Amino acid sequence: MSIPFRFIVTAGFSFGLLIIAQHAAQAHFQKMIPSTNVVTQETGRDIEVDLTFTHPMTNGPAMEMARPVRFGIQTDGNKTDLRDSLVAKTVDGKAAFDATVRIDRPGGYALYVEPIPYFEPSEGKYIVQYTKTIIDAFGAGEEWDQMVGFPVEIEPLTRPYGIWTGNVFSAIVRHNGEPVPFAEVEVEYANDGSVTLPNESFSTQVIKADGNGVFNYAMPHDGWWAFAALVEDGTMTAPGSDNQVPVERGGVIWVKTDPMD
Repeated sequence: MSIPFRFIVTAGFSFGLLIIAQHAAQAHFQKMIPSTNVVTQETGRDIEVDLTFTHPMTNGPAMEMARPVRFGIQTDGNKTDLRDSLVAKTVDGKAAFDATVRIDRPGGYALYVEPIPYFEPSEGKYIVQYTKTIIDAFGAGEEWDQMVGFPVEIEPLTRPYGIWTGNVFSAIVRHNGEPVPFAEVEVEYANDGSVTLPNESFSTQVIKADGNGVFNYAMPHDGWWAFAALVEDGTMTAPGSDNQVPVERGGVIWVKTDPMD
């Protein structure tokens, strides 16, 4: 029995939409979550850091993470290399890392990581996510908008700690220091399983910056949120071939919200 052409087209179109939806729901994020982003006498001076390359809102699956190019902390414009503090672990059978970072002095600190480029075969491109989070130590209230100097980086306009759930986070997307008009920004929540998604479209929120590279987002749940500004920049040779493929460079910042009880 022959199948009507209209059905073939409709089925093919629906299947294509399904692939697109699945792709959109599987955004890649470099996770870098510290045990606290506000250091006090009560929290202690040691911060435990989880570094995993994963899909935060669906709580996985994780992807292979090679030893980073850079992992460090910055304050007063001075960077300290922390790669020796990295401890290998596995998440979902994939390589990841933990680290313990000690902060002894008051100040504003940018904890940052530059991962090895990751080749995503399904997208035919490399992904590099330059990731940071800002930590305040002992009530300093300083340098919360500091920049690490990544090729793609998010400059916060909202202080990225001490934020209530429901507050709006605002920031500028910069590429080589310049604002990126209408930059695409992906947003995900680090879900521990407590949030159930109505459907896959809720996994990754997608917003666009305005003409000055500024974006705004109200965080509806307490916990850690990741913002990834995406810019295609340059090419690299695909594994096992001579083909040049695009490089997607993401500037990522992790922000924590707390409930107002």
